[in-house]
Amino acid sequence: ISQVSRHFTGIEIHPGAKIGQGFFIDHGIGVVIGETAIIGDNVLLYQGVTLGGTGLEKGKRHPTIGNNVVIGTGAKVLGNITVGDNSYIGANAVVIKDVPPNSTVVGVPGRITKQDGKKIDVSLDHIHTLDPIMQNIEELEKRIEKLEKQ
Repeated sequence: ISQVSRHFTGIEIHPGAKIGQGFFIDHGIGVVIGETAIIGDNVLLYQGVTLGGTGLEKGKRHPTIGNNVVIGTGAKVLGNITVGDNSYIGANAVVIKDVPPNSTVVGVPGRITKQDGKKIDVSLDHIHTLDPIMQNIEELEKRIEKLEKQ
């Protein structure tokens, strides 16, 4: 039944997943829910969401999603982690760590930007983030300059 449903809907829900009441998938193409996933009541998933494993776990390998959670388009929630009640996962976020209740998570990797109704100061400024490649280039330039002086 699972394979036939996947063929017609584009939604893959493993028969072992546990799903609460009021669960809703909006525009379901590409949704994948793994075998050991647990989904609470009144959870909303948008298209392209994956509740998957990382390949590192034995036993419970998939996330536990609390009640009243919204997971945005394309988000990946991976591993044996817990997303707390009343939380929001932003579109295309990649969540690999536990999310406390009443939180908003965005980005890659997922970062908590709001908790219990209060904004959390998290820099999502990628322009001023240290660039490891540029740091290596600058270090090489210094070495070349030093060698040229010798």
